[in-house]
Amino acid sequence: MKRILCYGDSNTWGHDPATTDRFDEKTRWPRILAGSLGNGYDVIEEGLNGRTTVWDDPIEGYKSGKTYLPPCLATHHPLDMVVLMLGTNDLKKRFSLSAYDIAEGAKTLVDIIQRSDAGIGGGSPRILLLAPPPVARLSGYADMFEGAEAKSRQFSVQYARVADEMGCAFLDTSEIIVSSPVDGIHLDAGEHRKLGEAVSVRIQALMSD
Repeated sequence: MKRILCYGDSNTWGHDPATTDRFDEKTRWPRILAGSLGNGYDVIEEGLNGRTTVWDDPIEGYKSGKTYLPPCLATHHPLDMVVLMLGTNDLKKRFSLSAYDIAEGAKTLVDIIQRSDAGIGGGSPRILLLAPPPVARLSGYADMFEGAEAKSRQFSVQYARVADEMGCAFLDTSEIIVSSPVDGIHLDAGEHRKLGEAVSVRIQALMSD
């Protein structure tokens, strides 16, 4: 049984932009991934609304992906792979970060995983780094994410750079999905399906290497 950890934010948790509730297990992309991979794979959902890469949120609290990642890896080991998609919440105006710095935050998480013993036989798990999709036209989140649209369009290049520097696999989600026109941040149900299926294809290719 191969174990895949999906570590992310509200788009991994399954936030429905229309209702603000959580999508059901038939809709969330990690569940789509699990169904697509089929028997022989155990997909673990670790999504948290508001989670950042490495930054402590002075307003929402307990959102740093860096803080929770080591115990999360220890909880779920042994892991064959970690699928990492974080960075959208780093675009909040309160953090005043560039796309470069956000990607560097993701790089720190990749480093933590690579230095861990959470993989098979006490090694480190393989990593699939996902560049989050660009932010669309914002509605209710416009003030909180002021300036986010332009920065998010740089994610593809910056996350590809990090993946190259760290020697991990990479997937540019902007080539697959778009953020919802409802709120500009989250994914509609159809995009969850597209993402889950695309990640499945990528994982199967990586596992066959």
